[in-house]
This record gives sequence, structure tokens and C-alpha cells, in this order.
Amino acid sequence: MSYLSISRVTKQFGDTVVVDDFNLDVEKGEFVSFLGPSGCGKTTTLRMVAGFEIPTSGKILLDGADITDKAPNQRNVGMIFQSYALFPNMTVAQNIGFGLRVRKEPENMVKQRVEEMVSLINLEKHANKYPYQLSGGQQQRVSLARALAIHPQVLLLDEPLSALDAKIRISLRAEIRAIQKKLGITAIFVTHDQEEALSISDRIVVMNTGVMEQVGTPFEIYNFPKTRFVANFVGSLNTADAEVVDPAKGLVSMDGVQFESAEGTEGRKKGDKVKIAIRPERLSFASEQKKANVVDATIENITFLGSVVRIQVKIGNTKFNMDTFNNPFLELPGLGSKEQVTCSKEAVLVLDE
Repeated sequence: MSYLSISRVTKQFGDTVVVDDFNLDVEKGEFVSFLGPSGCGKTTTLRMVAGFEIPTSGKILLDGADITDKAPNQRNVGMIFQSYALFPNMTVAQNIGFGLRVRKEPENMVKQRVEEMVSLINLEKHANKYPYQLSGGQQQRVSLARALAIHPQVLLLDEPLSALDAKIRISLRAEIRAIQKKLGITAIFVTHDQEEALSISDRIVVMNTGVMEQVGTPFEIYNFPKTRFVANFVGSLNTADAEVVDPAKGLVSMDGVQFESAEGTEGRKKGDKVKIAIRPERLSFASEQKKANVVDATIENITFLGSVVRIQVKIGNTKFNMDTFNNPFLELPGLGSKEQVTCSKEAVLVLDE
């Protein structure tokens, strides 16, 4: 039995459905990210788990107990918000111990737990400081420690890193993941940043307009998107209109150029209109290594992006981006030159039109 079960959950505000028939089972100790654009329903779903919103229909079970209609203070969850939400008139230690004191825990136990949490987030020298004396990253660490201090069954994180600059975000998300693993706590992390979700999650739930588009590991979500939305939202992608030529062999045609796909043509018939999608890094020059698909291309543009060189090629009438790692000995073709480009059949994703 799953540790956290969200079953057939729907949430409406008036006539607007913001979460529609959401189903998810989360195992104990798992780190799951809700990923999607603004307004897709990910934060509303998180707030229903926290108790700040009540589902219009459906059930939420935590360790076998039905918490669907319980108030936030009646369910043992810790939540971290985008804004740090620290009490400005309390020190770091007082903020961390606040939830324990509300629960009327003995003062000696509160002091011991606060010391553990301060040590966990490496802020021992700042325990008596006030929030305004801390950096944004330090304040969010305090918010994390406060949420963990009460021994929550589930840790909920609502875009906790979006207010921080890029370098702090990267280091803090690694810290959050390390702490989560160390404590073995179940966590749900809401973000619109695909890199965040891909780098720290056990599984990702991709959401769009209130529905779950796909659930899977970061590897599955990136390499094997099930829908056009997931394919476009996660990572860079080349897409083009095509039609099925031979569904049994996985052959599709784009501008008269044929590609072979490993899957995606099952159940389709010859002439069906589809979209093909290929990640830029899955394309390479045929001179390096020939794979299942070898097509003629014209070099349109070359852009240096630091560690990556992006080469724009024209295949048929469609322009594709091809990414390759930069190195001092990289030999690049000239603009306008004719080359052969190759990719495996697994690299060609066939999506619904």
C-alpha cells in the first residue's frame, strides 16, 4: 500500500476546474516533483495535500488514514512556501521551534530538536540572528528546518527556490535533496523549472491545464515523452509535421524525407498525419557514426553556447537544431555546406498531430 494516495481528486472554483481527476500513489521516502507551467494546477494539488484547500471530489490518504477533509493542523505535514514566511520578530532558533511550542512539546525537547535542526542546515553560528540579518538562501534553510522540526509525515515544497538567484538555487536544491535522503522523508516539490525537477526527483508528474500529462522518472520523462505537451515542455525539441508511410516498419515521411521510428506508429495506418520530434543532442553527423536514419542536410547556422555548439541544419524544408559538445579540436562544417545527419530510430518520437 502506498504511503500517500491521491485518488480521483478534482478541484473546482465555481465553474472552473483547476485539477481534474488527479491520481497518484507516492511511496514512503520518495521525492516527487509536480512540474508544469503557471496555472496548471500543481500548487492547488499541493495545497489540497496540505489541507489549505478541500477537494471538490476524491480522497487523500496518508499512511492509510483519510485526511481529505482535515484542517492543516490536524494532519502531520510540513510545508515550505515560495516566500520564506518567517516571523521577523523571532530569532532563527525561535522560528524553528515555533511549531513544537504550538504543539506544547516540553521545552527541553524543543531545545534539543532546534539544536538538531540548526546543525542539519549548517547555521549554528546564526541561531540567535533575526531573519533580516540572513541571506535569502539562509532564510529558506530556516524555513526548511522549521518544517522538518515537527517530524512531518510528508514535506511539501511550493516553489521554494524561485525567489533566489541561479547559483544559490542550484546549491540549495542539492542540499534539500541531500537532507530529504538523509531523513528518509516523503517529499512533494512543486516547480515550473524543468532542470530542478529533472535533477532532484525520483519521479516527476508533468501537469497541464489541471490534468496529469505523464508520470515517470526523470529519465523516462525526458527520453520517452508520451504526449506532445511533455515533449515540448521538457527540454529542447525539434518538431515537424509528417505522415505515416509504413506503420509496421515505423516509417514516417517529412517533406519527402523518410525517418524510421522505434515506436509510435502502432495502431496507425498509412497516410495518418503525425508530429515527429527529435532532441537536438540525438542528431549527429553521419561521418562520426551511421545509425538507422541517415538524411541529407544543409548547414544553416552555427551558434556557440559555451560547452555546447548548436548547429542549425535544414532537412527537407524543415530547420532542425543539432547540439554537440564543444572542444578545442572540434571541426565544424562551413555554412551552406551539404552534409549527412544521422540519428537512431529510438531518437525519433512519433506524437499525435
